Amino acid sequence: MKTLSITELQAQKKTATLIHVLPEEHFACAHLPGAINACVYETIFVSKVAELIPDKSTAIIVYGAGGDSFDATTAAEKLTKAGYTNVTVFPGGIAEWQQNNLPLEGTHSEPGLSTPQGHYELDTETSVVRWTGRNLFNHHHGTIKLSSGHIEIENGILQSARFTLDMNSIACEDLVDTAYNAMLIRHLRDDDFFAVDRFPTAEFICDRADPLPSCTPGTPNYTLHGTMTLRGVTKPLSFPAVIAAADTDHLTGQAQFELDRTQFGSHYGSGRLFAFLGKHVVNDHVHLHIKLHAARR
Repeated sequence: MKTLSITELQAQKKTATLIHVLPEEHFACAHLPGAINACVYETIFVSKVAELIPDKSTAIIVYGAGGDSFDATTAAEKLTKAGYTNVTVFPGGIAEWQQNNLPLEGTHSEPGLSTPQGHYELDTETSVVRWTGRNLFNHHHGTIKLSSGHIEIENGILQSARFTLDMNSIACEDLVDTAYNAMLIRHLRDDDFFAVDRFPTAEFICDRADPLPSCTPGTPNYTLHGTMTLRGVTKPLSFPAVIAAADTDHLTGQAQFELDRTQFGSHYGSGRLFAFLGKHVVNDHVHLHIKLHAARR
């Protein structure tokens, strides 16, 4: 793959088409003079370049954020694979250009989201808990609705949270036979598992959230610490989570972790507690995937 230094770029950019491969909001903020925009993160990247530059022998220089970001090299690989024969990468990207105090075009206003702040109430229509229960031979999966919840943010940092699950809403998504599906739900609601008649809700209360300084977008940015109450039993619970601003007034979050049901009195089929279970064994751990949406109030 051909690359250019910043000196070589300055000498050649007038005879080549310069492509800024970051999203359009970043292009609008700041881009190299004369550059056009095609975002490499979009599935239509190659077809968009084909509209802008139909001649595949055209000299093209691609650049992105610079540093360790893969954006420009990925763009060059895609274009070369698509048949473009004269593609060069400026690996320093916009970061090196700015470091050398060279002129930029654009609004020069930083794109991004406002810092979240305040009290956010859970949207119970779009928030959900997805569960997976397993044994050696099979697994089932489904959902549980959340009935209420809130998140408290101070200066952009998560301070506390509380989420309540409606255990009566437990549903199975993989059993298409309605009779078997109903039988499983009855089984999950009875005393063998979650004793829903006596304990219709479960609740997680987060009283401490530790930021994870080494996180990157798309990986957990907090470890949540608190208590989980299920079947009337309260136990400490900690797990990693992603909590981020969707826009100025909305938060979104997700977490995945394993919950040991036997700690809360759900003993059915536990190989730790019963002998000779054979095909009747049920894993002690239930996998939970929590997806949250919350709005500022």
